[in-house]
Amino acid sequence: MKSCGIPFQPDDVIRLGHGSGGRLSEQLIERIFLPHLGNKILNDLEDAALVENDSNRVAISTDSFVVKPIFFPGGNIGSLAVHGTVNDLAMRLARPKFLTAAFIIEEGFLIKDLESIVESFAEACRQAQVVTVAADTKVVNKGAGDGVYINTTGIGSILVESPPAVSRAKPGDILIVSGDIGRHGIAVMCARENLEIESELLSDSTCLTFAALELAKHAPGIHVMRDVTRGGLASVLTEIAVASKVGIEIDDSAVPICPEVRGACELLGLDPLYVACEGRFICIVEPSIANEVVQTIKKHDPGRDAVVIGKITETDKNKVISRTAIGGRRLIDKLTGDQLPRIC
Repeated sequence: MKSCGIPFQPDDVIRLGHGSGGRLSEQLIERIFLPHLGNKILNDLEDAALVENDSNRVAISTDSFVVKPIFFPGGNIGSLAVHGTVNDLAMRLARPKFLTAAFIIEEGFLIKDLESIVESFAEACRQAQVVTVAADTKVVNKGAGDGVYINTTGIGSILVESPPAVSRAKPGDILIVSGDIGRHGIAVMCARENLEIESELLSDSTCLTFAALELAKHAPGIHVMRDVTRGGLASVLTEIAVASKVGIEIDDSAVPICPEVRGACELLGLDPLYVACEGRFICIVEPSIANEVVQTIKKHDPGRDAVVIGKITETDKNKVISRTAIGGRRLIDKLTGDQLPRIC
């Protein structure tokens, strides 16, 4: 198994960065979880696992949501939990069918706020056309939680023979992003810190199911699909480069970033490539279908700004390189600390 970073010491403790989706998260997975829980399916480290049930194959994903603040511009923890779960299934070209949900609620949490969250959860399920088939609640002592946390599991039906996988990128493939990046992370950060920007920025949290599943008609030319969440675009692309043993080159000026996100990142000293989304995804596809894929994504509201931002290369294996506007080259690495805590 690959070694990652400095070995743990007996008195090491969990830090917020271990949940960032970056280097510390990778270290935790590789040194603690995989040695004890690893198997052929889990070791692929996909956001949704493909498993066989008798003669049927299904996709399964699980996730936990601990966003702070619980209510943010454009959504809340309830809608976010549904979007995050169904999107992981859709990235394997699996149609989401069923969800489970567990709510961990802190003593003293307002009933009216809980009802708002559950209503948002239910509405997001209706929009995504999924059914919640099992649920659980637990209440913890005041001070032992942070309002409410939600854990979900999603199950979906696989639509194609060879689903996209993080290890399937090939030299010559084209890299597409479905829209502008960083909205969710910045919207949450501005709400948390009471930062005011010129116009209200809404989270991009949304269901990607319908935009993603229409790409099934282009299979098997769709090699990789990933939604851009913790760790942002940079972390997603570095994971793919390592898993596929390829280089990835992006055009820095082609990556769509709205002015509000760019301005907030400059103010806060953040790199937008590392800021989380909850309604954007990347596709890595054969060159012959790249234009068709872009046009297919554009037909759906979450993908109306879809654009090609780069390509897969034989050089710079296991690395992501950004070509800057002045012709330079910048190495894009995984997030090494915790840029934005508690954004999903």
